[in-house]
Amino acid sequence: MTSTDISNFNSILSMIKTAKERIVKTVNTEIIDLYWQIGKEVSEKAENGGWGKSVVEELSSHINDNFGNMRGFSPQNIWRMKQFYETYKDSEILSALLRELSWTNNLLVMSRAKNDEERLFYIKLAIDEKYSYRELERQFDAMRYERIAISEIKSKNLSVKQGIKDRFIDSYVLDFLNLPEPHHESVLQKTIIVNMKNFLLEIGKDFTFVGEQFRVQVGNSDFFIDLLF
Repeated sequence: MTSTDISNFNSILSMIKTAKERIVKTVNTEIIDLYWQIGKEVSEKAENGGWGKSVVEELSSHINDNFGNMRGFSPQNIWRMKQFYETYKDSEILSALLRELSWTNNLLVMSRAKNDEERLFYIKLAIDEKYSYRELERQFDAMRYERIAISEIKSKNLSVKQGIKDRFIDSYVLDFLNLPEPHHESVLQKTIIVNMKNFLLEIGKDFTFVGEQFRVQVGNSDFFIDLLF
């Protein structure tokens, strides 16, 4: 079969890929919605019906007896569902976004973000960038929210235009490069190339890598940009 024949299949492959993505998204939405409803039920029972640790353990066992040791319903996870509901029940904005994140990412945001503003920041970041758990965890470790906040304060003081401010933060954390101190600029450049995926995750979705030693002609002179994004 020639390459021309194979190219005729691309539209069908695209349909399958799109359908698979919709299915995964739908399943995730249903799981998060289920956990929300269970969390609501347990929260109300704990408040009004005296449900405690022993009752939740019985509930977990009962679920496993009826659904064949179904994953995700350990006593610990049921308590997390309760906390999940109680954390977001009073925020329409946040509760509307939760179903776009995986359960593990939701737990990460819930456990590490300190307030609703920070939760909203990381939830939107994870959705926009399609972060995995590990990638989102790295943004927490690198204190992305705090650095953006500092950058916004400095931008306001310098009257920086909104469009520019949204694309740059005041500092970047490049600890994943594992460079010795001190190091030469050329070493930094080469190490960024090797770790390009993590570097792009750090600087954000508005950037793409164009090339290194990128030639630019100004008048009759040639200049070379070390790394062009």
